[in-house]
Amino acid sequence: MIGALTSFCLMAIGARELNGEIGVFQILFFRSIVGLLVLLPILSLSSFASNASSKKGRFSFPKRIKLHVVRNLFHFAGQYGWFLGIGLLPLATVFAIEFTVPFWTIIISYLFLKESITVKKVIAVFLGILGVIVIVQPSLDVAHYASLIVLGAAICYAFSHVATKSLSNTESPITIIFMMCLIQAPLGLLLFIEGWTTPLGIQWLWLVIIGITALSAHYCMTKAMQHAEVTFVVTMDMFRLPLISIIGVLLYSESFSAALIIGMLLIVTGNSLNIYSRKKDKGSIAR
Repeated sequence: MIGALTSFCLMAIGARELNGEIGVFQILFFRSIVGLLVLLPILSLSSFASNASSKKGRFSFPKRIKLHVVRNLFHFAGQYGWFLGIGLLPLATVFAIEFTVPFWTIIISYLFLKESITVKKVIAVFLGILGVIVIVQPSLDVAHYASLIVLGAAICYAFSHVATKSLSNTESPITIIFMMCLIQAPLGLLLFIEGWTTPLGIQWLWLVIIGITALSAHYCMTKAMQHAEVTFVVTMDMFRLPLISIIGVLLYSESFSAALIIGMLLIVTGNSLNIYSRKKDKGSIAR
């Protein structure tokens, strides 16, 4: 989890450092290209691996290409909103709004997958949305519109998560990640090709860091879930909020507001309620 937390924070710092210098679509293009460059050797080595017992974890030709495309359109839109928000809002605000993804996932899963929704889930969603309202503070200023962009990104991420859940029934994790990079690389290229900016010096380093940390964050989260309970992993993931808040203060002189702190507490409370209610439900079923 330390690796995941470090990766997420480094990716946010990289996005902030490149803000105004390299376009968001170009950053997303390089993110996918770096991902492919890292994944291709791994896939080549795995194809010669002698251990065939973990076939589910190995790369295989995608069986549901249309769903991969739909998933990555939403994921790409979510990334665009997240990276754009990093350049317009305090880091803590972006991460706090991003933490509403589980609430939108509950709603989308209920509407499209007909998953059950409990009273505790409804309360969790209510607390999360209330937290967003407190943070965003509806108004007509630029910060409000930037917050709405990040909120839209969170909703896109939720659609992506629901699609990922469906894909995981037939595709291995490495297949899903590889298809993500493969589909999103040309998307980024098409959208930035007329506005190419040649990276200079340390900008290349930040682009590589963003690409690598995007992969390492998901890898570390996956490995953590293999070795610890999901509730522990997700609870640890919530440390991203205070950690990125401290980074924002130290590196970019960002300040805390009462609204941000209250909103963060509401969102974290809603997430905690959702996590531990799921754990209790699973325990009841097991008994």
